[in-house]
Amino acid sequence: MVVKQLVFAITLLVTIGIFSFTISRFIRFFKFTRPAFPIRNFARRLWIMVDVAIGQTKIFRRPVIGFFHALVFWGFCIIAFGSIEMIVDGLWGTEHFLKFLGPVYSLTSASGDIFGLLVGLSILIFLSRRLFFHIKRFEGIEMKSVSHMDANLALSMILLLMVSLLGMNMAYYAGNIANEQTMTGVYPVSCLFAGILSGFSSSQIGMIYQTCWWSHILLIFIFANILPYSKHFHVFMSVPNVFLSRLYPLGKLPNMDNITREVKFMLDPNTPIEPPPAGLTTERFGIKDAEDISWKNYLDSLACTECGRCTSVCPANITGKRLSPRKIIMDVRARMKEKGPGMVKNGTAFSDHKSLLRDYISEEELWACTTCNACARECPININHPVLIVDMRRYLVMEEASAPGLIKGLFSNIENNGAPWQFSPDDRLLWAKNIEMNMN
Repeated sequence: MVVKQLVFAITLLVTIGIFSFTISRFIRFFKFTRPAFPIRNFARRLWIMVDVAIGQTKIFRRPVIGFFHALVFWGFCIIAFGSIEMIVDGLWGTEHFLKFLGPVYSLTSASGDIFGLLVGLSILIFLSRRLFFHIKRFEGIEMKSVSHMDANLALSMILLLMVSLLGMNMAYYAGNIANEQTMTGVYPVSCLFAGILSGFSSSQIGMIYQTCWWSHILLIFIFANILPYSKHFHVFMSVPNVFLSRLYPLGKLPNMDNITREVKFMLDPNTPIEPPPAGLTTERFGIKDAEDISWKNYLDSLACTECGRCTSVCPANITGKRLSPRKIIMDVRARMKEKGPGMVKNGTAFSDHKSLLRDYISEEELWACTTCNACARECPININHPVLIVDMRRYLVMEEASAPGLIKGLFSNIENNGAPWQFSPDDRLLWAKNIEMNMN
């Protein structure tokens, strides 16, 4: 038993060490992002988190597949209690450490056993959809073969987790029946299949139990360290991302503080001007590269599930234009992954002669967006794509004076005529010249 505890403790320390290194890397990248908004209204944020993240309300807009996804999420929440218990048991050499909870333990063990089967069946459905059915929203120029391999690997590991969990419960149930020992917990699913092990001896059942126990906990440790490099990182990031959602209505775009100050000063020269933050010499308008994005933009990219719901409802994408909201978010993550290490070593002055804009995201994609917010409304974890797209447009217009010809004409009309139309201000009321005569 001491050897088992020692091996488990070493394995756990290695797992925590690798995971901590990975998370510290992301934290260093966050330091290069810009502020987004103050985090307030905690009560409202908690309600949104319960509604959208825990209740999975947006997922249920596609009711059938949404139901199975919700089962997987809720199953992970329930099974997490059993995983915590396994860690305590592994360190202290106990068995079913949480059994002192009595009826509560019976409820959680029964729920975990039931959800082990439900999650396993749901994962089989997900794998079948990816392998044997052509689901349009799973495709796109941004969905490379590695993206599909990543999804299939994660789903396969989840399936193995459920198989090992049910195998462990079955062996525990069968072993207690064979040895006429008192059962700890309730296992309504495993008891139905425990007869499969009836032909094995007590020692063989014990070996099966230990094999499944170690397989399950090691898969958890491996899975936890694979997730940060996978689209399934949303297992960790989706709930915090929903909690930190933008609270203003969809369609409301944030103003640029530096521009707001200039406009207020132009309207009223007596307006007090706040000094720029210490150490800030030149502030870029909009977003050109990874160091220009806000912390929320980067958090969105890490939480993105790559489900494609945003792209599937995008009117620009549906009509054949190059814009894919999912690609925009994935490109932010990919660009920070590429440039982040260089900025960690050399600071924001580091340049690899590439940028998020143009090298990853083309102008054509950005100007195809109609800012209808269909993507943001559909996203199951409240990613706001148009805010990011508009900020990149701001860079193009305000830093490079780059825009499609029609928009340049609009800007020229505003400058010359004070309105977006190509008419002199003196002629604006000509349409009403004979209106009284016509009414009579």
